[in-house]
Amino acid sequence: MKFSLTRDLLLQPLLLVSGAVERKSTLPILGNVLLDVSGQSLTMIATDLELEMVSNTEVNNQGPDGKVTVPARKLLDICKSMPDDSVIEFEQDGESISIKCGRSRYSLATLPATDFPNIEQWQGDVEFTLKKSQLLRLIESTHFSMANQDVRYYLNGMSIETENNEIRSVATDGHRLAICKIGNEKLTLPARQVIVPRKGILEIIRLLDPVDEDIQIFLGSNHIRIIDSNFSFTSKLVDGRFPDYRRVLPRNGDKVLSINKEELRQVLSRASILSNEKFKGVRLNFETNELKITANNPEQEQAEEYLEIEYPFDSLEIGFNVSYIIDVLGAIKDDKVKFTLSDANSSVVIEGHDSGEAIYVIMPMRL
Repeated sequence: MKFSLTRDLLLQPLLLVSGAVERKSTLPILGNVLLDVSGQSLTMIATDLELEMVSNTEVNNQGPDGKVTVPARKLLDICKSMPDDSVIEFEQDGESISIKCGRSRYSLATLPATDFPNIEQWQGDVEFTLKKSQLLRLIESTHFSMANQDVRYYLNGMSIETENNEIRSVATDGHRLAICKIGNEKLTLPARQVIVPRKGILEIIRLLDPVDEDIQIFLGSNHIRIIDSNFSFTSKLVDGRFPDYRRVLPRNGDKVLSINKEELRQVLSRASILSNEKFKGVRLNFETNELKITANNPEQEQAEEYLEIEYPFDSLEIGFNVSYIIDVLGAIKDDKVKFTLSDANSSVVIEGHDSGEAIYVIMPMRL
């Protein structure tokens, strides 16, 4: 096995697959990337048994086809440190692989490709095409509401749902709920719900750019696969039942008001400085033409902020985790946000003032 290629042709696909490399595994081979040379093509594969990343690049093949696994992190660091436009030569020598670039020489230990785990071949029973920007928007609008290491393991991920011409993403940690939906008249999809684990969702965000290029998505019984011209990404699904979030959507909100998103974000960010570091609670007092925001902490420090609003309803005082509201304001693209409130013990619904594709529900806190 002997081949060469320029640094740029190697670095880009290597960066793509490196996200799936297991860093703390008891299996040494999961820290390796599989190099598979066939003809003038090099396929790189990395996996942690939950995720699998595949990427391809062109090489100048000067020997027989072959497969071998090499330490991913070391190969990436060597590649990054090489000069731009340099040519890197690989040659397998027994149980090691030599890497040459100019007058630089490296030798890396290898492990046999036959030991490398491969996610089994499967057929997706739901298949559709989206723009990269649409899939990214779907995920970025909701991902911050996923639970992290919750004992209710099915919350440590995102529900991806299809139905007719609509695709939805839903995430909740039990205290907040985020729903985003995208419609596409060209699609006719069966009703399907899968839970993609947290690590898979964060990896998709890393892989995608907000561009109008098509991307293929396949949903199977145990896996989701995303295929792009540059990579193939596969993730196992969480085996569990996502809660029926429709039952917790508040229906009795009778106080609707719009607030300038940036002004609200700024006053909340300032008030949060003096909130309790553990619970992050702030108190919102809605009055006729004014929103008063207060926060305090165990050191008896206090913050008070005011914002002019149009609120022609009865006065209302309600407490929230300020981080939850700031997360929502960061995800909404509209200049104004719409709050739908009921009473001090009911959840608030937050939406963009103009676009109705995402809905956020936040439970109140007792302060």
